[in-house]
Parts: sequence; structure tokens; C-alpha cells
Amino acid sequence: PFQRQLQQSDCQNVLMKKVFDTHMLFLQINQSAAALKHVFAALRLFVGKFPSAFFQGQADLCGSLCYEILKCCNHRSRSTQTEASALLYFFMRKNFEFNKQKSIVRSHLQLIKAVSQLIADAGIGGSRFQHSLAIINNFANGDKQMKNVNFPAEVKDLTKRIRTVLMATAQMKEHEKDPEMLVDLQYSLANSYASTPELRRTWLESMAKIHARNGDLSEAAMCYIHIAALIAEYLKRKGKINIFKTNCVSINII
Repeated sequence: PFQRQLQQSDCQNVLMKKVFDTHMLFLQINQSAAALKHVFAALRLFVGKFPSAFFQGQADLCGSLCYEILKCCNHRSRSTQTEASALLYFFMRKNFEFNKQKSIVRSHLQLIKAVSQLIADAGIGGSRFQHSLAIINNFANGDKQMKNVNFPAEVKDLTKRIRTVLMATAQMKEHEKDPEMLVDLQYSLANSYASTPELRRTWLESMAKIHARNGDLSEAAMCYIHIAALIAEYLKRKGKINIFKTNCVSINII
């Protein structure tokens, strides 16, 4: 009865957010492996019925779902890892189909962002998580319907990038008592996402936190100014603001 209301404004509405938050609550509260199996099935139906909620308009729902599924990919139960990996693969496939088989750019971006956040929040990256990445790659290799399109290559590229982030983070852990080396690694990672402003911003924020923790407040401020410049540049390109005459030169004065 509520389907028409849920689909209003391309699924970008208050009711959709409430229904989505209810689904997320089942992942955020500890559940048995048997219960999680039903939650994953419900989410497959939900994504299949309302793809525009995730792959169009604001990216909030997509980002939240990616975060919670990735957490389950690190679950101690092997069956839950497999179920979560299957749901994640299904999610990426739906993104590819929604984009008329062109790309999975939104899920790619939100998954890398979620990995970056989860490293700090939940310490992912061990053998359990690596096992889940391998399952996703196996799905991509064995999907006969996607054999003649670019989707399997995009999935492999994504899992490769996730592993790169995990390796960089492992290096950071080795140098956590050497603030300068740690920030250098963070800076390299931020620069590797120069073409993806949202991810670059994520790593710059992480750098700012390290500087602030070490009492290097002017360096932390520089990180935040850099973030402001990225946002200003993006808004200028979108035609939202017209206060910067030449890219972000105005911010250089600061």
C-alpha cells in the first residue's frame, strides 16, 4: 500500500529513509547467523524493488548500506561472511544494471569510503575480510550473464583498490609511533585519490585528526583548508557558486 509513497521523488523521501533505517537496525544490533540470513534476503528484495533509492540522488543510503554490509563481511561466522559477500555482489550488479551497464561508480566510491571509515571504527582487514573479498571475486568470475560486459573487471578493480587501502593502513599501523611517517603515508593515500574528491576528503580528514592529536594545530588547519578548497572547486564546477575567479586561488591567500 505504501509503494507509491516510497517511490515519490525518485525514492528520495522521508518514508523511504524510515523504512531503510528499520532495515539497517537489524544489522546494527547483534543477531544470530540464522536471523541475519533473513535480513540479507529482505535487503536483496528491498534493493531490487527500489534501486533508485541507492543509485540516484543523494548517496547517503548507499553509503550506509555499504558500511553495514562490509561490517558483516568481517563477521566471525563463515556463513554470514558468505551471505554478506553475496549481498554486496548483488548490490554492485544492481548498480551496474541501473547505470545501463556502464559502470558501478557510486557503489565503488561508497565502498572505498566505507572501508576507510571501518578501518578506524572496527579494525577490518584480517583473514576474514580477505576471504570475503575472494568470494566476491569468485562471484564475478563465475557470473555467466556478465561474461561479455565490463562488470567483472570493475569488481576486480574495486577489490584490488580495497586491498591497496588495507595494505597502506597496515603500513600506517607499523609507523603509528612515528607521527611524521604516519602523516606522509596518509598524504600519499590522499593524493592517490586526487581524481575522487570525496575519498580524498576522507583521508585529509584522517590526516587532520592525527595532526590535532599530536598538537600540530596549524597543520590540521591546513588539511581543513585543503578540504574547503576541494568542496569549493566541486561547487564551482557544478555552477553552485561563483565567488572563486580562478579555481581555488582565493583559498591560497588563507
